[in-house]
Amino acid sequence: MSDYELKERSPSGHGDSVNGAAKTPTSPTKGSAASTPMGTGKEDGSALTPDVKVKTPDSDHQGVTMERKVGLISGVALIVGTMIGSGIFVSPKGVLRETGSVGPCLMIWLACGVLAMLGALAYAELGTAIPKSGAEYPYLWEAFGPIPAYLYSWTSVIVTRPSMLALISLSFADYATEPFYDVHCPAPDSVKKILAVLLVLLITFANCWSVKLATSIQNFFTAAKLLAVALLIMVGFVMLGFGNTEHLQIENSFPSGKSPSISAIGVAFYQGLWAYDGWNNLNFVTEEIKNPYVNLPRSIIVGIPLVTGCYLLVNIAYFTVMSPLELLESPAVAATLGTRTLGVMAWIIPLSVAFSTFGAANGTCFTSGRLCYVAAREGHMVSILSMVHVRRLTPSPALIFNAVLSVLMILPSNFDVLVNYFSFAAWMFYGGTFLGLIVLRFTKPDMPRPYKVPIIVAIVVTVASAYLVVAPVIFEPALEYLYALLFIFAGLLLYIPFVHYKISPKWMDPITRQLQCILDVVPTEQEPLG
Repeated sequence: MSDYELKERSPSGHGDSVNGAAKTPTSPTKGSAASTPMGTGKEDGSALTPDVKVKTPDSDHQGVTMERKVGLISGVALIVGTMIGSGIFVSPKGVLRETGSVGPCLMIWLACGVLAMLGALAYAELGTAIPKSGAEYPYLWEAFGPIPAYLYSWTSVIVTRPSMLALISLSFADYATEPFYDVHCPAPDSVKKILAVLLVLLITFANCWSVKLATSIQNFFTAAKLLAVALLIMVGFVMLGFGNTEHLQIENSFPSGKSPSISAIGVAFYQGLWAYDGWNNLNFVTEEIKNPYVNLPRSIIVGIPLVTGCYLLVNIAYFTVMSPLELLESPAVAATLGTRTLGVMAWIIPLSVAFSTFGAANGTCFTSGRLCYVAAREGHMVSILSMVHVRRLTPSPALIFNAVLSVLMILPSNFDVLVNYFSFAAWMFYGGTFLGLIVLRFTKPDMPRPYKVPIIVAIVVTVASAYLVVAPVIFEPALEYLYALLFIFAGLLLYIPFVHYKISPKWMDPITRQLQCILDVVPTEQEPLG
């Protein structure tokens, strides 16, 4: 058995149940995931637990669990829908600015797609060998123990995941309001913020209502954004047919004497990989994937090359209409393309961006809630966040908590520092996870691995991650990177008393019971070690 499995516990007290759903929420009992101050209170690295339907030793009812609702199509939609946000429509010029010409720019976009694919394949091995939700969280725990996993969950749950949702929601508000305001009289910030908050509340409600509704929304908006991307690509092909190839010709794409420097290439990779972020999102919901040993790798193999192809072809379409200088000067590149080629139908572009960001926000909400839920289930967050709705079978407390933090981040005027913080911290944890794959190959060689990547893939992505952590600090030094590290390790101030020493404030139990009654949630059953 893997160290990742559970030491036997006594069953949770859920009250009576019918068809696997408890009639009424009850208070946490000894042995349940909610009975210790921050959940299970485990810290020895040997007691992470799966969510499966089981019969408890002292009763014949089935426990409340989350269900496997994510199939291959929904898996691809989750990957594509969260990777393609507003960036490729609005401002895909960070790479061009650093590379200086069209040829190297397109090469960097392709190389970023290859790197994202290699990283996702490494995660496919980890996801099938350790079929638990939470992405990096269970993999870091399995490879290095509970403390790195806790620091990841602390950073992601409190800052990075809510800030992603807030940023995407604000992007949605920017483009959803554009048709109703003139360019000389833009929408007030207050209107945009209200709309962004409403989006967060709407998608959180949908995700709390049912997994099926959330995945249906994801599938619809992913299809809509792919249609928008297809429209841009078709425009590009039409312009190529008209002979607009000036900026794509070899002598213009690779001008002599304009090769980018090594540092510029590093920054360009950083910019490009931001657009590819989301390649690991399916690993956040592994426990809800139908036949994850097959559908997880297949979704990755279909989804990421699809996004890479879309990014390359859309960039080519831009260069059939704009010169590199015009692209850099455009505040919204896709809108400029639409204005020049679509005429009275140019309104399709802001609508497409709004659809794209809506889908990305829904996918981010869906995956963020699962990370919070898993971390709480393993004792690294307060126990109420580890519970699921007795009938909806959704982690509604975790989803609501993520929404509250996102709304709080929308309210300030500027939180760009959080975006920089996310980029820096994300690649640090990605690198730790890739390193963990290599470590597990030696420390646990007999672990079942239904899908296995060549070890060179793990080495390449580990080295690339290390570079992407160091590069911004060297080439663009800023204090926020120091603040990021301080915040990450500040999590130990909570870990040591509440997880390691299991200190339990007396006032937490009555609060937890009241929240259980209000939210109609219970702890999930967990399979004892067989």
